[in-house]
Amino acid sequence: MATSATSPHAPGFPAEGRCGYYVEKKKRFCRMVVAAGKRFCGEHAGAAEEEDARKRILCPLDPKHTVYEDQLAKHLKKCNSREKPKPDFYIQDINAGLRDETEIPEQLVPISSLSEEQLEKLIKKLRKASEALHDALKDPKNGDSATKHLKQQASILGNIENLKLLGPRRCFVEFGAGKGKLSHWVDIALKDAEKVHFILVEKVTTRFKVDGKHRKKNSVFERLQIDIQHLCLNKIPVLREEKLPVVGIGKHLCGMATDLALRCLVETYAASFEERNEEPLAKRIKNDKTEKEIYTLAKEGNEKNVPEKWNPVAGIVIALCCHHRCDWRHYVGKEYFRALGLGAVEFHYFQRMSSWATCGMRKTSLETSDSTTKRQDNQNDDSEEHDDGGYRITDDGADCLPGLLSVEEKKKIGHLCKLLIDQGRIQYLQQKGFSPALQYYTDPLVSLENVLLTALPNNSSSPETTA
Repeated sequence: MATSATSPHAPGFPAEGRCGYYVEKKKRFCRMVVAAGKRFCGEHAGAAEEEDARKRILCPLDPKHTVYEDQLAKHLKKCNSREKPKPDFYIQDINAGLRDETEIPEQLVPISSLSEEQLEKLIKKLRKASEALHDALKDPKNGDSATKHLKQQASILGNIENLKLLGPRRCFVEFGAGKGKLSHWVDIALKDAEKVHFILVEKVTTRFKVDGKHRKKNSVFERLQIDIQHLCLNKIPVLREEKLPVVGIGKHLCGMATDLALRCLVETYAASFEERNEEPLAKRIKNDKTEKEIYTLAKEGNEKNVPEKWNPVAGIVIALCCHHRCDWRHYVGKEYFRALGLGAVEFHYFQRMSSWATCGMRKTSLETSDSTTKRQDNQNDDSEEHDDGGYRITDDGADCLPGLLSVEEKKKIGHLCKLLIDQGRIQYLQQKGFSPALQYYTDPLVSLENVLLTALPNNSSSPETTA
């Protein structure tokens, strides 16, 4: 079979003056010389015209790719974007927050449209709420791992080790796993630890995954393609049957995905092991029938043979990022905001202003065009890493408010917004029986998103479990 130069299967372009017909069998373009002004040689001119006459249309299931119109019916049956049967661990909105449409006005003006007085009022509220938070974020104190290793994976791994979360008989759940690199390094660090399970959660199909390359007998890797918002951990067979303590990990878990992961761990999963006389797990969902169903499913199979002091969630280690992608509905720190006299409107603007900490800034370590080009070339391969050592651009960048705030002032305000949002998560974890902490885990030259959230259950100084 052969295709024309316009075919999606044809890599690059034909040599100048050569036929533009791509020979699929030989994986190259035809090398025949063409007449001046012609695209194809005499042999391929007719075939190319016939093929070009076949119309390609956007796939109705996913407009990111196309398909020949006469093959649409066949394609829809095997398209990767087709709706698939929902697995047992899928429960609609089980980790979602309460939808309260009355709290947020229908139309909020962008930050660039705020008056100087409105902006100053917002910043004054932010600074007042952040007065006691400057000591909440500490420099890394994880020994050699913080000073010896510059790579983020190594630093996160060092924190996991210092929290004594590396060990046998546990399940590491990597949220927003991407290629699974963090779990890969955790597995290497565990060496020959017995009965270790890895669950990698990612809502989109990922190329170049590394978790499928592991062949260790003591480690099992399982990948779940699901949105964290709908993930019920205690319906996953290995967790339901083996009662393995869970360690929640994540590298650059964007915005509201962090809140969904925290709720998935400490409400949906950990709370399902508590006594039945506690308040129903899914109280936040208004529909009575759905609430009863979710509570029953989440409790099912988790109350037998559980050790008295066994912690279903042994620990949490998540590298935070992209606070500007947070959402009030899913945010776990609503009570904290309300206690400060803040609400959904302030949260909306603070989460947008948080991008000032890392976006709209001038180039730092990436001044040369060569390094910039190299980063662009690697963007597709490492998009989940979020290692933006230079600068990024958003709709609320440095030029939105000319004359009102300097770049340095905006950077400080952005950091305060991030810290305030993260403090709400800290209080949430404290209320759920955990000892949380925030710390810098890597140098800002490695990544501007360099804050790590860790948490251990209060009733256990060590996550060691019974065999």
